[in-house]
Amino acid sequence: MVKIRLRRLGAKKAPFYRIVVADSRYPRDGRFIEEIGTYNPLANPVEIKIDGERAQQWIKNGAQPTDTVRALLKKSGVL
Repeated sequence: MVKIRLRRLGAKKAPFYRIVVADSRYPRDGRFIEEIGTYNPLANPVEIKIDGERAQQWIKNGAQPTDTVRALLKKSGVL
């Protein structure tokens, strides 16, 4: 199954995430199909940048967002 999920980057205690489309069998920070956005929880206010068109297209094609990504998509106005 294809999922839309977070991929962690950044240093210890300083997370930065990329929102990626990946096969659910791949590891969290491993191989992915496409990067569709970023999420920076440490910025004030929180930075969320998502390519809404690509996210909608992947969801139409059957990709399932994780709970966290679903909340980010709602917050950014994509869902």
